[in-house]
Amino acid sequence: MVLESQETMPQTPIFSSMLGSSCSGQVQPDMGERCVDPVYQDGNLVSGSLEALIERLVPTMDYYPDRTYIFTFLLSSRVFIHPHELLAKVGQICIKQKQQLEVGTEVEKAKLKSFAAKIIQLLKEWTETFPYDFQDEKSMKELKEIAHRITQCDEENGTVKKIISQMTQNLLMALSARSQYQEIREKFRQPVTDKGTILKTKPQSTQKDILSVCCDPLILAQQLTYIELERVSNIYPEDLMQIVSHMDSLDNHKCRSDVTKTYNLEAYDNWFNCLSMLVATEICRVVKKKQRTRMVEFFIDVARECFNIGNFNSMMAIISGMNLSPVARLKKTWSKVKTAKFDVLEHHMDPSSNFCNYRTALQGAAQRSQGAHSSREKIVIPVFNLFIKDIYFLHKIHTNRLPNGQINFKKFWEISRQIHDFLTWKQVECPFEKDKKIQTYLLTAPIYSEEALFIASFESEGPENHMEKDSWKTLRTTLLNRA
Repeated sequence: MVLESQETMPQTPIFSSMLGSSCSGQVQPDMGERCVDPVYQDGNLVSGSLEALIERLVPTMDYYPDRTYIFTFLLSSRVFIHPHELLAKVGQICIKQKQQLEVGTEVEKAKLKSFAAKIIQLLKEWTETFPYDFQDEKSMKELKEIAHRITQCDEENGTVKKIISQMTQNLLMALSARSQYQEIREKFRQPVTDKGTILKTKPQSTQKDILSVCCDPLILAQQLTYIELERVSNIYPEDLMQIVSHMDSLDNHKCRSDVTKTYNLEAYDNWFNCLSMLVATEICRVVKKKQRTRMVEFFIDVARECFNIGNFNSMMAIISGMNLSPVARLKKTWSKVKTAKFDVLEHHMDPSSNFCNYRTALQGAAQRSQGAHSSREKIVIPVFNLFIKDIYFLHKIHTNRLPNGQINFKKFWEISRQIHDFLTWKQVECPFEKDKKIQTYLLTAPIYSEEALFIASFESEGPENHMEKDSWKTLRTTLLNRA
């Protein structure tokens, strides 16, 4: 997918059908009298009581839940029940099944081992996919109790005990890694407001800009992609599910108090804003029109390379920065810019029809990623705030529960599908080598506040009307009088 010329893109539906494709054709398990109340439609589970859905989660000697169901239920369950409460219920079901198999014959012992293996597999998937569910003592206590009961099923050779020990060790390592990331998470850069920095009191030659650090649009786009993938890798499915669990719901009073504040989403959103402001800062603080024109064209080329890579988030941030009023008002500068490439970029980010053009491009990148053989071709970084809005939209138009009180599982199939796609994309290993010098500049270079951007913009190209003149006079006076 290479951006070369502007084409009219066919409009596609915002969302696919509400049921995840991985559940198509799935046969409803024969579970006796268990799970009698779930409702199926074309072989797909669409609703059920919380109790029945939990029953469907727990394996039996002859049944193991579909992995898509495990992911979807564990992801959505936090809207209705605390993780430690869910673990307790799973433990209770395990006890009942274990008691039914404890007869003493060799056949029954074999069945017990088979059941134990399935329970371990479920716990393994749970701890690997949602490690943060086990951050509190209550959840760890429930996990240890289930593990203790399961180890009794294979006390002879200790295989089960070894597997559980390794699983617990991996879980603790995952929790430790996430805790360390939150402790050293990015401190938000504060916009520059110092009058000496904003007002052009120094010769232009003494100012360091992005072009002095990297003048190749492709390399800068690659470094931006490196930063994006690094930040995306620290976003977890339960973080994204907070979009739903924070909303008004009859069930939310049960779990809202234990929802940990998610710094990862805030840090990623802050990165987008910082990049937009950095682009605007780099453009507005250039004194000479010729150099400013070059700077604008450079960022257009960087955004274009981001598109070609599949890094839509950086591309959108760059376009947003160039569309900020302090940059957009630089008419003399824009008159010298070759805007054909920029027009193509704006076409792809056109918000009409719910960003139809962008969604078509995203779909193309996703298809390329599925058939890719290299990490370079697998890269898909969606516009994050649009991705979040899509989940929010799905949550708002579909209720958590149906009129009969059952959980609307059809809704959570679709939400989990979108989150699963995001998780797949975030696991791509970045194929580009890190350039510390470039990244240091991108992450630490001073950025102007909106007020400072207007001042720099007016100094680059003077006010054109009375309104701008009044704004310029007020801003300059305010800044100069500021201590």
